[in-house]
Amino acid sequence: MDVLIHLFVGLHIIGIAALLGGFLTQMKAMGQGTARFVPGMLHGAITMLVTGVALVGLNQAGDHHVNNIKIGVKLALLIVILGLVYVKRDEERVDKGVFALVGLLTAANVFIAVLWT
Repeated sequence: MDVLIHLFVGLHIIGIAALLGGFLTQMKAMGQGTARFVPGMLHGAITMLVTGVALVGLNQAGDHHVNNIKIGVKLALLIVILGLVYVKRDEERVDKGVFALVGLLTAANVFIAVLWT
């Protein structure tokens, strides 16, 4: 069971990397007002959602403690991120504020995962 949990943690980190990496590669374009949500950002957010749900299920099945409030906050942030990226994915230009919000929420999600114990 631990091997499966570690596998999903690795996949979850890859999802975070895809979402945050897509944001960081578009930061220069954001300054010019031409930023857009690249497909990798959508795929990263979906990967985070699927692997996160799997991790919660695996941890609960293995009788590990799961902080449901923390998971709920992270899920709420991810749903907002996923909604924004999904709705705006086909637009050639995304508003700076919306684009920055996705980056901020992604970073907040990472810090909640690491710092909230």
